[in-house]
Amino acid sequence: MNRLFQYAAAAFITLFTGLMPLGGTAAAADVSVAVSIIPQKYLIEKIAGDTADVSVMVLPGASPATYEPRPAQLAALAGADLYFSIGVPFESAWLERILSASKAMTPVAMDNGITKLPMAEHHHEDDRHAHNAHSRDEDGHHDHEEHGHQETEHSDHAGIAPHEHGHDEHGHDEHGHEHEGGSDPHVWLSPANMKVMARTATEALIRTAPQHAQLYRANLAAFEQEADALDTKLRAIFASTPSDRRAFMVFHPSWGYFAADYGLHQIPIELQGKEPSPRTLRELIETAQEKNIRVVFAAPQFSQKSAAVIARSIGGTVVTADPLAADWADNLISVAEAFAASFGN
Repeated sequence: MNRLFQYAAAAFITLFTGLMPLGGTAAAADVSVAVSIIPQKYLIEKIAGDTADVSVMVLPGASPATYEPRPAQLAALAGADLYFSIGVPFESAWLERILSASKAMTPVAMDNGITKLPMAEHHHEDDRHAHNAHSRDEDGHHDHEEHGHQETEHSDHAGIAPHEHGHDEHGHDEHGHEHEGGSDPHVWLSPANMKVMARTATEALIRTAPQHAQLYRANLAAFEQEADALDTKLRAIFASTPSDRRAFMVFHPSWGYFAADYGLHQIPIELQGKEPSPRTLRELIETAQEKNIRVVFAAPQFSQKSAAVIARSIGGTVVTADPLAADWADNLISVAEAFAASFGN
């Protein structure tokens, strides 16, 4: 009987400890953070480590352009200390309601200090050779002041937006539900932009949990080094690509900042969130043929129908490029390698 009791006790202990967080303690994190998209979670965890519990509003596989938070998600915000917005379209409709979930929750505009690029458009029927006007020089270098990396101007604050400013702090009304030809919200797809956002996040975390200030600053410095190393690696991936072979076609124009950073030419298929017309599809097919494009990129959050039509017409393939992947750094490398391969590198 004693032996049976010992087995039962051992089984209970094993089950209980298996449910505990790594590290062997069940202590709650000091900061409760909510963010809009998964790449923000990656960044906050890089800075805060296990001192913060991070929840994400836009669930995996969903689009930040059309997402509607679940009631349970809004209710869970009652215990949050910080909400990091980033300027994605669903915030224009939902940010005010999100912030009203808790008077104690401080909103932080994570994209504060970044100059937005306009949303890329392939053409307006009569201008099918239009391209991303913000591509930099042929080596992919760009003016950091122009591109929005004005770190010194914004490094002395955390980008904290008062509740009464709501989502207008981002100028969300510009791009609306489907960007509407306004500013490009995909700022996280640039290592330089992520460094700016990391500083904003660090200052907000320090204000909320000053006891961890030393840790947060050390983690910020480490992340900045990682981002710089990533930038160097990405530049090396495209170093051998001639300037006239740097065009890629993608359904949703998520990669404008990435293209600007590395001297690429993004050709989007959709226009202001809409599927292309038959005439536009024909023009895109002609553009792909002229530029010797054989790969059409598509994100898992969007329909691949038009991308597949174009790919079939040019004898090419559809390849996934996910702007919202959980492992931000590895994903940028994977996408860069896929772009380079499509250029014939």
